[in-house]
Amino acid sequence: MKSLLIAVALTTSAAFALTAFVEAKDEAKVQAAKDVLPPGSVSAKAGLDAWTRIEAVVTHPRCANCHVDAAGIPMWTPAGENRTRVHGMNIHAGESRIGAETIACSTCHVTSTAPNEPAPAPLRAGIDWQLAPVEFLWFGKTGAEICEQLKDAKRNGGRDAAGLLEHLRHDASLNGFIPRAWNPESGRSTPPGTFEDHVKDVALWGAAGQPCPQ
Repeated sequence: MKSLLIAVALTTSAAFALTAFVEAKDEAKVQAAKDVLPPGSVSAKAGLDAWTRIEAVVTHPRCANCHVDAAGIPMWTPAGENRTRVHGMNIHAGESRIGAETIACSTCHVTSTAPNEPAPAPLRAGIDWQLAPVEFLWFGKTGAEICEQLKDAKRNGGRDAAGLLEHLRHDASLNGFIPRAWNPESGRSTPPGTFEDHVKDVALWGAAGQPCPQ
């Protein structure tokens, strides 16, 4: 009976989690639809200007450090430093991208919607800590290379311009990694602008036809 009650409790908990996830996704779609600008309503020059600002965000260590290759070794910018290096403590996220093969990322980077604590406390987010999928590798790439990747549905998770906005809004609705880049707490650098600035720039870039620097 006890085992049955535990199973029912776990099933109920999973059902609530799934419901919350679906509701967040629906909410993100509605919000993203408001963000989208009419195609062609933004000039190519304004789109490239927007990309310049997007590039400054996606190449910032707070964003790029987890977009690494199949080796699964995250990069790290220790508090008070500007130099990016291989993550300390011999951390390997492995093929699972969550460290299941060695030490789970969640051992230190707990899942929590509570505000981050000042460095050197480990960063956390409202979703399970993990590296970006291998397909989304862009650490060490040029801005032009990342631009071409982000507009390519084969390399961005099957997303069009509107889909990229939905991705941003969905992550934000779950208190995920993207908005948290601007709120890592004291002792850590942040990307330029704000999360909302970034959303607006992605919308401008999309409306301009997603132009990339040559």
